[in-house]
Amino acid sequence: MNVFLYGLVVIIWGTTWIAIVLQQQSSVAIAVSIFWRFAVAALLMLAITTALKRLRPLSMRDHLFCLAQGCCVFSGNFYCFYTAAAWISSGLESVIFSMAVLFNAINSFLFFRQRPLARFWLAAALGIAGVITLFWHDLRATQLAPTLLAGIGLSALGTYGFSLGNIISAHHQRRGLETLTTNTWAMGYGALIMGAFALARGDSFIVEFSVRYLGSLFYLAVFGSVIAFGAYFSLVGRIGASQAAYSTLLFPLVALAISTLYEGYIWHLNAIPGLALILGGNLIMFLRLPPRRTTGSAAKRAV
Repeated sequence: MNVFLYGLVVIIWGTTWIAIVLQQQSSVAIAVSIFWRFAVAALLMLAITTALKRLRPLSMRDHLFCLAQGCCVFSGNFYCFYTAAAWISSGLESVIFSMAVLFNAINSFLFFRQRPLARFWLAAALGIAGVITLFWHDLRATQLAPTLLAGIGLSALGTYGFSLGNIISAHHQRRGLETLTTNTWAMGYGALIMGAFALARGDSFIVEFSVRYLGSLFYLAVFGSVIAFGAYFSLVGRIGASQAAYSTLLFPLVALAISTLYEGYIWHLNAIPGLALILGGNLIMFLRLPPRRTTGSAAKRAV
């Protein structure tokens, strides 16, 4: 089941980056696009949880945590990603998003005092080295232009917000709260936050009635939000935030394939060792190591 959830998250979120680019290139304000995305997603989640009779009551304290989760995962972080899409490619955004694996490990230690396995750091190091190698040519070609730095900074800030949302989701599940319920409320709160922000800015809530815009909105709301976030936060509950976030190291592989077809990404020689490092880190992370054998004398002493 973990492998299925892991693969589902990688494939869906690996393809949402190009949909974000399509949204950003429309005439609709960024805050409004995010509002409609999570408003639709929250209504779908409400219909699903109601039909399945899975919408559980929450205390005021739990609602406040859902509000914080909505701010971190379903509003502010995506405002950063959508804005950054004007300055950097969708593939590079997905690369920066892979830093969630390190942010989650750090935040898990800060909030839960969970020390990651030693091999996790090796796997994460290989993965991060892989994505840097993969984009080394692009970083050198742009000579760290101000717009590139702004795009990188916003993507990193959005990624850290996503990581904090992971910690809040783990907190929910430690309290025995259902992911369907907390995601429903958090998405609703995220939509309200972006709606209030758009109103304060004086943005129009009229959407662009084009196949490209409505198609990307539908994909982001249904697949990128309802399905993928449900799978991801279920994975957080099953294997922990740090290991679940390692799936973000595979996002660039899918995002780069889409970027090659849509944005004309050029594969340079550095892409080959970059891919090898990413896949090698994945193998180390999920390789089942045999249990250490006890020596005969140690076994006798234990008896």
